[in-house]
Amino acid sequence: MRIYAVADVHARSARIDQIRANIGQYAPDVLVIAGDITSYRQPEAVLQEFDRMPVKVLAVRGNTDLKRMERQFDTYTNIIHIHLRRVEIQGVNFVGVSGTIPVPFRSRVGFRQKSLMQKAGALLDRESIFIAHTPPYGTLDKVIGKFHAGSKAVSELIRTVQPRLMLCGHIHEDYGHARFGETHVVNCNMGGNRQGAIIDIEKTGRPEVLML
Repeated sequence: MRIYAVADVHARSARIDQIRANIGQYAPDVLVIAGDITSYRQPEAVLQEFDRMPVKVLAVRGNTDLKRMERQFDTYTNIIHIHLRRVEIQGVNFVGVSGTIPVPFRSRVGFRQKSLMQKAGALLDRESIFIAHTPPYGTLDKVIGKFHAGSKAVSELIRTVQPRLMLCGHIHEDYGHARFGETHVVNCNMGGNRQGAIIDIEKTGRPEVLML
């Protein structure tokens, strides 16, 4: 399976055009958007663009995506909101958690973070792909190269379940991929001129990641 993963689109038309072009070039089986699809307002036009993409789109909300988007996702036929859902594509299970609350030196997935992580953990296993906007605390989450700003609850979930792959964004400065125990973490944000990541994942073996 080939996954095209992006985050932090922030409603920018040039980024949406680049996503469409990369789908044409790399022919992924699915597009995953790990939050911050929009920029606080008028999400309809952006969601319509993704609904017209030539591959299925799996998405979670980030901190710049309005809460009402959770109702709007279900009005589109090509976008699947995977917040606390397990969606299977080509035998691979995807599980997501929406939301992020930035606070000084760390991030929270939501006000009821512990409950959210417990529900997500019940859906995950070691072969799953986990999607959240915020990275795990201590992995691909450094702000200005100095301060960790990820979520400790996400770290604990990964440490406990060790899903095969985690896709995230949020921290624009720490783009890339890294190992966290047995989990391969990919921060696929589109900050600057970045274009996300292409991930090839087989039934066995480690994912192969190409940062664009």
